[in-house]
Amino acid sequence: MNPSAGVMVEVFKTNVWDTRHANRLLDLIHQTFTHYTANFDLEDCDRILRIHSSTGLVEPGFVISLVQDFGFTAEVLPDDVPLNQPVF
Repeated sequence: MNPSAGVMVEVFKTNVWDTRHANRLLDLIHQTFTHYTANFDLEDCDRILRIHSSTGLVEPGFVISLVQDFGFTAEVLPDDVPLNQPVF
């Protein structure tokens, strides 16, 4: 995430597939990080976890650790996809 952009959202690719696990993780994220608002998009092929911070930047390392402690994986998705990149 580019801090100069002023956007306080981070998007993670996860391996969470079940809504019960997603809801438990969301509860845990909201309890741990009271200034974060989080949601999952389990219909997306990357099973997206989107986090918005009301007070500053999202700390990806803490979120990834929390998700891993719960038994899942998470990785930050890049902000944008390069255009006109050659395909090999």
